[in-house]
Amino acid sequence: MASANLNVLVDLEKAAFVLPHSMYEPEQFPGLIYRMEKPRVVLLIFSSGKMVITGAKRENEVFDAVNNIYNILKENGCIRGSLAL
Repeated sequence: MASANLNVLVDLEKAAFVLPHSMYEPEQFPGLIYRMEKPRVVLLIFSSGKMVITGAKRENEVFDAVNNIYNILKENGCIRGSLAL
């Protein structure tokens, strides 16, 4: 298990619409659950850009998952803005 922060705001409604294998029910849980196929991990993504990654067997799978999800969210217009550090 690992955690990461994209340092951006994420539109979870839009992300749930464009991401296959995702589940978002804000009445039940405030984050989007996304089952990534490659690498085979599960990401819990929150609107703050923070996330939890589970299922990775190696550290490089975590890095790949974070890079992949950032690119997917950016390409699909699911990023609302960046957070000041």
